[in-house]
Amino acid sequence: MSAKPCIAVTMGDPAGIGPELCLRLLSDSSLGRVATPVVVGSVALLARVARRTGFPALGVSIGLDAWRQRPVARSPLVIDVGDCGADRIRPGRVQKAAGMAARVCVDAAIAEATAGRVAAIVTAPIHKEAWSLAGVRFAGHTEYLAAMTGARRYCMTMASDRIVVSLVTTHAAIRAVPDVVQSAAVFDTIALTREALRRLLGREPRIAVLALNPHGGEGGLFGDEDRRCIVPGIRRAVRRGYRVEGPLPSDTAFLPARLRATDAYVAMYHDQGLIPFKMLAFETGVNVTLGLPIVRVSPDHGTAFDIAWKGKASPTSMFAAVRWAARLSHR
Repeated sequence: MSAKPCIAVTMGDPAGIGPELCLRLLSDSSLGRVATPVVVGSVALLARVARRTGFPALGVSIGLDAWRQRPVARSPLVIDVGDCGADRIRPGRVQKAAGMAARVCVDAAIAEATAGRVAAIVTAPIHKEAWSLAGVRFAGHTEYLAAMTGARRYCMTMASDRIVVSLVTTHAAIRAVPDVVQSAAVFDTIALTREALRRLLGREPRIAVLALNPHGGEGGLFGDEDRRCIVPGIRRAVRRGYRVEGPLPSDTAFLPARLRATDAYVAMYHDQGLIPFKMLAFETGVNVTLGLPIVRVSPDHGTAFDIAWKGKASPTSMFAAVRWAARLSHR
């Protein structure tokens, strides 16, 4: 590996904006001081998108087998995983072929990170329906990566310089959330968040845990999950010396004064944490999977089928993801 961290960036669902974000990474030199991104994707498909959007030619590429024999990248390049049905992919459509291509790229990136040939991986967005059509029986990247790497304790964390939010549950239906929110899951999410931020900040982070029910359940009037499931997880963390408070009502937890006094939030379900996060950091935020034996980061947006292959996708979050991946790999 090169002296700068080498970050494997997957192509994502090729019918979405992933390919053009990868093309922007390959043609931009602004990341050169912090990392060397290598795109794991199909040269044939990336070339097709480049012609469609008018982006510069791909530049250097190398086959996956050749890369594994000599994994050195001094400048951005493409690790070619094969054709991936490049001629069949149509932009902005849910397709089995696109889901299969996305999976091939993710599997290759996991293998490279696990073997230590790259320092971290950044995953461009997948489309969950196409993912399912391709036979992947996991809700998304987070669950798939945990299964493929054998991680038993993991959580989704949304990170930015303004706000950090970790989720106890990820892609779960609202009606299923109360059954999934158990004290062990609450504690594990607190502990994983604390471990990561302690390494990054160099001090004990201040963590605020959100309540599940309005007003924290009002002593059981609006549900007993907060005192029965969340409070025990918080008490366990406090006994270990963690700086944790809660459960806090969500409607006041993100007010400016509280935000300034908090290093990270632990939310019980997806929208509870991601609505305030994206309000504050949509362009600059990233998604980090904590608890894996490898570093994995992604942009905080989706496939954006409506603007796919039109050259309109903002690369800001993707570039931020590469920077965060480099930062986390050093830690």
